[in-house]
Amino acid sequence: MGLLSKLFSSKQADTKESNIQTTFKSNELKKKDNENIAKRKGDIGEYKINIQLDQLSKEFKHLKDVMVKNTKGKTGYSQIDHIVISPYGIFVIETKNYQGTIYGDKDRKVWSVNGKFKMMNPFKQNYGHIQALKALIDEKYHPYFISMVSFTKRCTFKIDDMELRKITSSDLLVYDIELSDYIDRKVSVNKHQYKEPFLTDSEIQQIYDQIERANITDQSLRKQHVESLKKENAKSKEEKAKCKICQKTVSGKVKSYCLSNKKFKGEIYCYEHQKNI
Repeated sequence: MGLLSKLFSSKQADTKESNIQTTFKSNELKKKDNENIAKRKGDIGEYKINIQLDQLSKEFKHLKDVMVKNTKGKTGYSQIDHIVISPYGIFVIETKNYQGTIYGDKDRKVWSVNGKFKMMNPFKQNYGHIQALKALIDEKYHPYFISMVSFTKRCTFKIDDMELRKITSSDLLVYDIELSDYIDRKVSVNKHQYKEPFLTDSEIQQIYDQIERANITDQSLRKQHVESLKKENAKSKEEKAKCKICQKTVSGKVKSYCLSNKKFKGEIYCYEHQKNI
């Protein structure tokens, strides 16, 4: 009986270990499948945006997937999704491939998706990109930059500052299908307001050439930049949410509540300190 009992116990242990390994492999496969699906959606989204921007007026110049040096960036570089240089503005475009409700406003340090997933304020991110581009061109062109952040139509905006949706703003929040329309409208507004264009054809070409020359195409450096960003994001996810005031660790529920509530401005507070905000 003792031998049979040992054999039975051993078989149970092997079965349990096998089930754990199967579950682990299944989870890993699901994770990879989700990553592949997200990448395909992202690629399709970028393809559609490229078509939109390439169909803008012939006098506009469009650059995509530009990586330039940025001494103030975490990785030492800025990777910019799209740049459109027009006679009435230089549009720097950050694209986001998320799904859900987007909470935030211009002054929040942190935005969130569905009140759970945190991300850096994309306008602050784009500000860094613009500063990196300003370092490449003559200072007289610096006032002509326009920051645009684009989300897919799978998102819903819950934004406190609706100025970001107004064409008169120099910081524009748009859906991806609106990109070319917003650029055309912004150019029309500036054209109506100012008698002369900001940039001549030769200046547009000059700025285009300067950015093109600075664009880093070395694939090893690009890969290194992406890996560094992934590590930063992973580190951020591992960090437990803490109250800004007392540094007490809070639950995911409290974190979600704070991130989705405009009065906390993207900061997290424990129950006790929420009362004083």
